[in-house]
Amino acid sequence: MRVDVPDTPACRRSYEIAAEYHSPSLLNHSVRAYLFAAAYADERGIAFDAELLYVAAMLHDLGLTREFDNHSLGYETAAGHVAWAFAAGAGWPVARRERVAEVIVRHMWAEVDLAEDPEGHLLELSTAMDISGRSTDLIPPAVREETLARYPRLDLAAEFTACVLDQGARKPDSFAAGFVRSGIADRIAANPLNA
Repeated sequence: MRVDVPDTPACRRSYEIAAEYHSPSLLNHSVRAYLFAAAYADERGIAFDAELLYVAAMLHDLGLTREFDNHSLGYETAAGHVAWAFAAGAGWPVARRERVAEVIVRHMWAEVDLAEDPEGHLLELSTAMDISGRSTDLIPPAVREETLARYPRLDLAAEFTACVLDQGARKPDSFAAGFVRSGIADRIAANPLNA
């Protein structure tokens, strides 16, 4: 099963931004998030906006970076604001700018309703697969193997754990803090994709 990456100016520019500001581990995570989401959707016949999902996947963790970290907002909310500004620069209408920000914020929810928000559902699912190892058996095996070979995890487990612990400590009311309290560090360490 081959997953196509949408080739639009917004997709190319969002990858450039991710590559500029993310470490190699976080950049590969962003790419895997899209590929896992798209493969899952394609295998199940879920219709989704590929450009919107790709841009959201590339920009969803920008709030973890030093340059875009916000002293009071959760990193997903900060990243959503960056994505809104990016989408404005890309010429997207206001409703589409709001959608990309919404998808990024919702990727931190425990669950996003597929019928209400397919892109948010897919990004929430794929990032949980890649970070905490939830439902990795739902990734088509051929896609999982090829994606991990092309975009290896590198130091993602240690790096992301450090980021979420830092965010949780500084922002006690954030999603990150809730994840820390619920044992995210242990789930990241036990992720079968790390093997």
